[in-house]
Amino acid sequence: QVQLVESGGGLVQAGGSLRVSCAASGGTFSSYGMGWFRQAPGKEREFVATISWSGGSIYYADSVKGRFTISRDNAKNTVYLQMNSLKPDDTAVYYCAAGGHGYSSRASEEYHYWGQGTQVTVSA
Repeated sequence: QVQLVESGGGLVQAGGSLRVSCAASGGTFSSYGMGWFRQAPGKEREFVATISWSGGSIYYADSVKGRFTISRDNAKNTVYLQMNSLKPDDTAVYYCAAGGHGYSSRASEEYHYWGQGTQVTVSA
């Protein structure tokens, strides 16, 4: 069983930056594809970014492309999401997810494990 714990969320002004992290335990992190998703109040959960087990395949949602960067450190069992030029529309709970398939995927149903989420709030 894989446990995922997100951290690094908080309150930031528009135009600012945050880095959220997701630490994994209980599994072979280096074999998992990882994803970040977010859910804003009253909205459905949406895909943000994904990275394959090796880091060689990365995809972003159009809404964050050029502003967010996903990365991973397999030695530390951690995946990161660097968020720059934040906008109020980025306000949401951010979740990381791990997929046993190992590849990058935009589809939430392809992820087997989920963290509890970390709140990111961007003020205007």
